[in-house]
Amino acid sequence: MSSNDIWAAYEKRLTRVSDYIHDHLDEELDLNRLSEIACLSAHHWHRVYRAVHKETLAMTVRRLRLHRAAGDLVRSDRPVRDIAARWGYPNLQSFTRAFSAAYGMPPARYRREGPHRAYATENQEETTGMFDVTIRTLPPQNLLCIPHTGSYMGIGKAFEALYGTLYSRGLFRPGMRMIGLYLDDPDLVAEDKLRSFACVTVDAVPAVAPPLEQRTLSGGDYAVLRHQGPYANMGAAYRWLFEAWLPASGRSIRDEVMFEHYLNSPRDVAPEALLTEIGLPLQPDGDTAS
Repeated sequence: MSSNDIWAAYEKRLTRVSDYIHDHLDEELDLNRLSEIACLSAHHWHRVYRAVHKETLAMTVRRLRLHRAAGDLVRSDRPVRDIAARWGYPNLQSFTRAFSAAYGMPPARYRREGPHRAYATENQEETTGMFDVTIRTLPPQNLLCIPHTGSYMGIGKAFEALYGTLYSRGLFRPGMRMIGLYLDDPDLVAEDKLRSFACVTVDAVPAVAPPLEQRTLSGGDYAVLRHQGPYANMGAAYRWLFEAWLPASGRSIRDEVMFEHYLNSPRDVAPEALLTEIGLPLQPDGDTAS
């Protein structure tokens, strides 16, 4: 069997396990059960997983659960104790320790004072000039993507599948950039119907087969907001961009999808050090939407 055949088999196993992890994060995840899904012994499966994903299975589960918990803290008024229990922590104390270690402050304080609060629009005149927004003219960009339907907080599932597929098919290149495309407004579309794409950039588009798809990010003018901090805070940044920056900018929106460019990875840096560029497509300067 060739190395390509071997990694093609691993691709399917990686995808099955990754899907299971993301779909059952609020349940107890048993290593033996995951090994059964992968059709490998626990000993071998763990090594294959780490070789591809560059982190252990336990690290993945802990990171994803805390990411979902941060989203609950920002976007809901659930009691912190209930959030801890939902994401697998036996008590509030253990959740607080884990969350503080990852996010730099206890969960209750994060809800009140986390970096998402900087984007509050109650005082728009004071905040309009506070954040790093630049106007850039970007060329069209070829992308390889895997589609995702559901909460934008869950697009990591599609990125896991994307990188597993790229590695197994020999398509991964070091210069690829991570791009997220978001087609729907989460304030208008039900969460389970939100459409997005996990993507990487490519210079030349290779022949692709499912689950990979080819898309093109439109060129033109974009307002690019540089966001630092957890992905759970991104909703507040989007609202600030539309509610505070856009009215004061004198620019009009162009009918293309928004994008997120991920400058680093949650596997490599702490949540507060994550850097993301949010791209809002704009009409050419001087043009207005019809």
